[in-house]
Amino acid sequence: MKKLILVTSPPACGKTFISKKLAKALHNCVYLDKDTLIVLSKQIFKVAGEEYNRSSDFFQREIRDYEYYAILDIAFEALEYNDAVLVNAPFTDEIRDNEYLDGLRAKLKEKDAELFVVWVHTDIEVAHQRMIKRASDRDAWKLANWDEYVATQNFNKPDNIPSNELFVFNNSSEEDYKKSLDEAVKLIRG
Repeated sequence: MKKLILVTSPPACGKTFISKKLAKALHNCVYLDKDTLIVLSKQIFKVAGEEYNRSSDFFQREIRDYEYYAILDIAFEALEYNDAVLVNAPFTDEIRDNEYLDGLRAKLKEKDAELFVVWVHTDIEVAHQRMIKRASDRDAWKLANWDEYVATQNFNKPDNIPSNELFVFNNSSEEDYKKSLDEAVKLIRG
């Protein structure tokens, strides 16, 4: 059966690294990254005369959800041509919203596809160090306001997703990563 694989977690937990490795290990998997849309988002900030801040009220109100709509539209289109489509994006609010997930499952059912969520678990301090190391402009506010930012994030695995749809990928060490990668591929490919 076709699968839409969402690789999710708060920022700097290793989603991109894991998503790319997982997509390659799955062979013939469409890889989509919501961060690819940042170039468009930066232009929206510029045209609106707003400071580039992906943690701002402006971003939350005018941009955030539209990035998700766009990447999922592309993912659903890709399911027409491939049995496995992996989306790398935080989905921090969406994966804890049962109504949202039910709507996603209904759309997937129309395409004879199912949902599979990979939650990337990383210790908060490991995520902090990774964010510092990657030195991305999208993280400037988060790093400058770390305690305030962390208070807005939920680093716990979602408890509302059935176990047959959820895999917790432990990414706190190299050993955990390798073990989780093998297990995830087996579960996804069934």
